[in-house]
Amino acid sequence: MYAVIKTGGKQYRVVAGEKIKVEQIPADVGAEITLDQILMIGEGEAVKVGTPIVAGAKITARVIAHGRHPKVKIFKMRRRKHYQKHQGHRQNYTELEIGSISA
Repeated sequence: MYAVIKTGGKQYRVVAGEKIKVEQIPADVGAEITLDQILMIGEGEAVKVGTPIVAGAKITARVIAHGRHPKVKIFKMRRRKHYQKHQGHRQNYTELEIGSISA
């Protein structure tokens, strides 16, 4: 059984037992959280699509860790103008382990 969830403005396809990194969620490490924005649930050939979310569906997940992604380097330059700008960005994330998917 798999599901498509929405969290942090992004969509993820998840399976029970899988570890994923999502946008930062304010929860303690080791805490159980419930994800209720399920867009689709599939099991074999049977697929249930929500409008926009599947009613009554939920996923339980456990927070494994918080961290930061590798640095993304931003470099801007105008040729022949003696202009160069360096900048960097690191996005925070929360690592989740998907527990159970219930429709």
